Amino acid sequence: MNAMIEVSEASKAFGGVIANDKVSIQVSEGHVTGLIGPNGSGKTTLFNSIVGYHPIDEGSIKFEGREISEMRVQEIARLGLLRTFQQTRIYSKMNCVDNMLISVPHRHETYRTMFAKYPPEVTDKAEQLLEFVGLYSKRHLISGDLSFGQQKLLEFAMALMNEPKLLLLDEPTAGINPTLINGLIDRLKRASAELGVTLFVIEHNMPVIMSLADNIYCLSNGRMLAHGSPDEIQNDERVINAYLGAHYTADDT
Repeated sequence: MNAMIEVSEASKAFGGVIANDKVSIQVSEGHVTGLIGPNGSGKTTLFNSIVGYHPIDEGSIKFEGREISEMRVQEIARLGLLRTFQQTRIYSKMNCVDNMLISVPHRHETYRTMFAKYPPEVTDKAEQLLEFVGLYSKRHLISGDLSFGQQKLLEFAMALMNEPKLLLLDEPTAGINPTLINGLIDRLKRASAELGVTLFVIEHNMPVIMSLADNIYCLSNGRMLAHGSPDEIQNDERVINAYLGAHYTADDT
C-alpha cells in the first residue's frame, strides 16, 4: 500500500505543554484511516501540523513522498491535501450552490480569470456534489439556515469541489442527528471508493469509526498509544483504559 502521508517522530509543543510527542503514522492511499483518543490527546494538533497550521518542532511530515513540514497552508492545499473542522466554515449568507462555486480551486487560473463567470459545467459539478451529499433539494437555500448537520455536509461537499487527493475530517459526525449518521458514513465510504479520495478521520463516535476506518491510530497524552485494525483497537486494553480515564505508564506505549 502506498503511503500518502508519512509522519515520522513528529513533536509539537505550545510553551511548556507538549501536544504531540514523537508521533509516527502512515495514511495509505485509497483507504480510510481513523484517529481516536481522549479529549486533549493531541489529535487536532496533529491534523493542524499536517496541513501547515501549526508547523512541527521536530520530526518529518511527508505527503506523497515530499517533505511538507515547512510548507505553508496554501502550498499544502495546492498539493491536494485539505481538512475540514469541528466547527463548520461555510459562507452563511450565501446559498449552497454559491458556497460550492466559491470553493472552486484556482490552482491553474490567473488572477484575472479567478473572478470570471463560472461556466455551466462548474455549476453542474457543484449540483452533482450537492446531490452526492444529499443536499440537492436545498441547493438554493441560504446555508446559514441549514441545520448544523446539513452545514457539515455542505462543508464536505465544498471540500470535494476542490478535488482533494486526501481529505482530513475532524469529527464529521459531531452534532449530526443520529438518524442521519449512517447516511453520512455511506457517503464518506463512497467518496473514498467512487471519487478516489483518501480519508483521514478524527472521530469520537466509536461505532462510527469502527464501521468507517480500515485501520485506526489511538493517541493519548500526545503519544501514540496503539495502532491496528478496528477489531484490534476495540479489544486493546490500553485503548479501553485510556478512554476510561485510567493511567498507563510509558512502558505500555
